[in-house]
Amino acid sequence: MSKYILREYYELCSDGVCQDVLTEDEKRRAKNGVVFLSGKLQEADVKNGNGRKYPQVILEREVKKYLNLVKERRALGELDHPEDSIINLKNVSHLVTDVWWDGPCVMGKIEVLNTPTGKVLQELINSNIKTGISSRGLGSVREEAGATIVEDDFQLICFDIVSEPSTPNAFMLKEWRENKSSNPKTEKINQALNDILGTK
Repeated sequence: MSKYILREYYELCSDGVCQDVLTEDEKRRAKNGVVFLSGKLQEADVKNGNGRKYPQVILEREVKKYLNLVKERRALGELDHPEDSIINLKNVSHLVTDVWWDGPCVMGKIEVLNTPTGKVLQELINSNIKTGISSRGLGSVREEAGATIVEDDFQLICFDIVSEPSTPNAFMLKEWRENKSSNPKTEKINQALNDILGTK
């Protein structure tokens, strides 16, 4: 059975804040210009825009392996999808810093790096360009009941930032930007408490 590069696209969060997933240290770094994104990275047992389904048991296994890369700060990704299974360091734009499950969805947090392609991504984000996330992996597929099922030999390589996701609602959201609907009085109170507690 032949193995192919399997690439799946998801939109990252589009407007507002999905959830506050930043640590206090990351919030401090964000205030100094570091860009963090969060959103859905992958979803199990659902037919995506490419017509493929990823069985939950296979995704769970691969996410568990991928978490080792996350812990070692080696979970790198590129801007756009290359045609091969190798992550080229000269094209790296971001680092996945956290991954977790939310029901059938694999969620993640990403730090945009200050690399040449990371700077391109930062400018796109600052210009309110919607970006998506896409998994890149290696494996074979089979046809079953009108869907293409990813086989047990699937190996997750990375998550790349792309312009067009294939999975619904896999757009990334910039974390720690001001929420337009927030109450200015509440913001001032929160800022005063942070100042008193020294948790800016």
